[in-house]
Amino acid sequence: MTDAANHVPAGEPATDPRIIRRAIAASAMGNATEWFDYGIYAYGVVYISAALFPGEAESATLFALGTFAISFLIRPLGGLFWGPLGDRLGRKSVLAFTILLMAGATVCVGLIPAYDTIGFWAPVLLILLRMVQGFSTGGEYGGAATFMAEYAPDARRGFYGSFLEVGTLAGFSLGALLMLGFSLWLGSEAMHEWGWRIPFLVAGPMGLIGLYLRSRMEDTPIFREIEQKGQKEKSSRSELADLMRDYWRPLLVMGGMVVALNVVNYTLLSYMPTYLQRRLGLTTEAALIVPIAGMLFMMLFLPLAGALSDRFGRKPLWWFSLIGLFVAVIPLYHLMETGLAGAIVGFALLGFLYVPQLATISATFPAMFPTHVRFAGFAISYNVATSLFGGTAPAANSWLIDRTGDSLFPAYYMMGACVVGAVALLFLIETAGKSLRGIALPGER
Repeated sequence: MTDAANHVPAGEPATDPRIIRRAIAASAMGNATEWFDYGIYAYGVVYISAALFPGEAESATLFALGTFAISFLIRPLGGLFWGPLGDRLGRKSVLAFTILLMAGATVCVGLIPAYDTIGFWAPVLLILLRMVQGFSTGGEYGGAATFMAEYAPDARRGFYGSFLEVGTLAGFSLGALLMLGFSLWLGSEAMHEWGWRIPFLVAGPMGLIGLYLRSRMEDTPIFREIEQKGQKEKSSRSELADLMRDYWRPLLVMGGMVVALNVVNYTLLSYMPTYLQRRLGLTTEAALIVPIAGMLFMMLFLPLAGALSDRFGRKPLWWFSLIGLFVAVIPLYHLMETGLAGAIVGFALLGFLYVPQLATISATFPAMFPTHVRFAGFAISYNVATSLFGGTAPAANSWLIDRTGDSLFPAYYMMGACVVGAVALLFLIETAGKSLRGIALPGER
């Protein structure tokens, strides 16, 4: 805990830029670690499937993508566990546990012996570790976004919150770059034998850095205010009952928006390398270059989109994104079919249209719930929707293409998700500039 952090009065927004920067770093590092794991798994799935699964390349890859989805099916359990705990014990305490679990499980994936060595225990161990990752992530993302939102000034919550997503793309890009770099340096044979494991081991130091950054912060002033007033929930059971009785509407609205957010997210970021390589015939290296270039392009616009949401509101940016993606996704998928240059441009434009959603997560979703149920409301709604429609998107897209022979199915899937998000957005309460303090619903005071 720092001296500067001690000087923030309970209940007052953090105005010292140094404190806000520390809060950004503490939140974003965990997010970067989480997405680093997704990046190395998604971009190394060809090597992972060959090392840890039996069968032909196509079937082994489908099994590996299915294992990727398994971690998402566990996320709601993590949300149910960590969310209420974060509202009772504090955001900081939960975030310390989740980042250690998440980083530790990622490191262990890189240590699993090959299928040729231990047989079916290889995929079993991978599944168990993905379940641990899913359970920890069920509390990590909602907690990090809540932590960020409750430290940021109301008038600039969108701008500061966008840096959490800079951490998302930075972690994902780092994972992808490591996989690409090692594949170019070591070659295919060495990567299949042992090289794919190295990026997984990097998660260890990342997790320790994140833990250190979080240990230097005090819990959010907004949480400390309700703690001092005795307004925290008394038990997980009573909190869950309050959520279902009093806040079912924001739970449903957020769930619908997350369907749009994460179907696009995981289709673009996680499934795209597999799609480009197996469906469009790009080389392994080219299939990694396309999304890496696109993500670096997206990172440039995240703070701008966050700042625009502070000025014009969250809803106008979401409307722009949902409508733009619905209209442009099929033409841009056709553009990606033209070759490497077309794939880079098409992905970058899809990413640009997606940025307004991604940039405003940390400003929009925590503000949908009052302080005493904020962590749990976010974690439960976000993770249920993500587990059903987001993390399953890579496996679902691959299966649908196999069954129909239509390589445009990822585009159709994204269009359907945008329709669901648009319906939910109709019922969203605008909270740009609104205070998150207290136990009243933000935007309805």
